[in-house]
Amino acid sequence: MSYQTTQGVRWTTADIELLPENEGTRYEVVDGDLFMTRAPHWKHQRTCGKFFRELDTWSELSGLGEASITAGVLFGESDDVIPDVVWASNERLDLLLDEAGHLTGAPELVVEVLSAGNENVRRDREAKLKLYSTRGVAEYWIADWRSQKVEVYRRENARLVLVATLIDDDELTSPLLPGFSCVVSRFFV
Repeated sequence: MSYQTTQGVRWTTADIELLPENEGTRYEVVDGDLFMTRAPHWKHQRTCGKFFRELDTWSELSGLGEASITAGVLFGESDDVIPDVVWASNERLDLLLDEAGHLTGAPELVVEVLSAGNENVRRDREAKLKLYSTRGVAEYWIADWRSQKVEVYRRENARLVLVATLIDDDELTSPLLPGFSCVVSRFFV
């Protein structure tokens, strides 16, 4: 379960640092709005792990970049998020990592696995889609473990647009990841 704070209040990364650290609670700021998310469902976490495993295995074989699970991405004081899985090329990673080990800009690929609740779905489908689009993410995958599908958004004309909705035996591929291919059902077993 999560909630968004009252309209009109603009939150920053500095504000998050003042909030109490509660086990299993994750705070994110998108365009100055605070989102608080409790520990996700077991199947949500397993799905995240499977996306990470596939991307990590491909990355190790290709040597082209790195995948990470729940990496912090600090776009600015009013945009501080924790995507479920990210992938960045070696060149981009060298430019984006700060001394604290956080990404300070857009990785090429972001994967979000939908959590239950209208507010969570709205955050990933609307607020984060807009944020990732304006900040330069090249590709955004939204996975839904309940319906077992993956929506693929790719950058076209300076914004992320839906290019495919994949299910079952559909192959997930990406121009960002030469030679990467995974049957969608593998993420949800």
